Amino acid sequence: MKIDAHHHLFDFAKDSYDWIEGAAMAPIKRDFTMTDLREAIQNTGITNTILVHATGTHQETHDMLDLAATDEMVVAVVGWLDVQSIDSISVCDEYLQHNAANYLKGIRDIAQDNPNPDYLATSQAIKTVQAVGERGLVYEILTKTPELKAALELVRACPDMQFVLDHISKPYIAKEEFEPWKSLIAELAQFPNVACKISGLVTEAKWKSWKVSDFTPYTDHIIESFSPERLMYGSDWPVALLGAENYSEVFSLAESVTSQLSNAEKDAFWCSNARRIYKITNL
Repeated sequence: MKIDAHHHLFDFAKDSYDWIEGAAMAPIKRDFTMTDLREAIQNTGITNTILVHATGTHQETHDMLDLAATDEMVVAVVGWLDVQSIDSISVCDEYLQHNAANYLKGIRDIAQDNPNPDYLATSQAIKTVQAVGERGLVYEILTKTPELKAALELVRACPDMQFVLDHISKPYIAKEEFEPWKSLIAELAQFPNVACKISGLVTEAKWKSWKVSDFTPYTDHIIESFSPERLMYGSDWPVALLGAENYSEVFSLAESVTSQLSNAEKDAFWCSNARRIYKITNL
């Protein structure tokens, strides 16, 4: 059993994807369905997935829950909330009234590239995330290096809930830049309630010309900082197609950067950590 802990679906007739603009984004400017995913994962051994929001709309989260109720491959949903909105908790409670609310395991907002690097550390953001935790949900941290300090403040204010860092916080791999990302990651990993997805790597490298050795300094630091007990695999498909030819290439990269793990640690990385962290009970 292998779980892809991070993938998206696109439906351009239903949702607006303002971030998918320009010639560089052309490879992913189309619909992506579960049928496409099933074709993409052939020969990888991926058996289940966690579906993560791709827009900033509440309806998308309801639609994802609808899908999870009918597609056995989807074992969890990470929905969207605007953590700066005082109305977000009532919206979250509406999610939890959905007839498939048992699939809602996490909430995320988009902090990366926000004009305010302290977006996650405002009093309203902290209050919202605390309320998310009180409802037994994971909060996913989507940041780049400039927003990591605020993420640290958020985690420090919420010691009793589970966090997951997406995409190893998107270090500037193409620039071969390590600091201050490296130090901030080490500090964040000291909090035992923070896990991390090894995902989204190829889009931060030189698209189409990267090699495995470009990533290992970053992934080795992540493995050392978080330990294999708090790491998960995520494809970030189909966004990963910006920097990879296909799903298998992303999967193989994850295999390569975790090759030094023991068999038990690999099982944790590919499956059991996601089941535990997201409280997945339907497998």
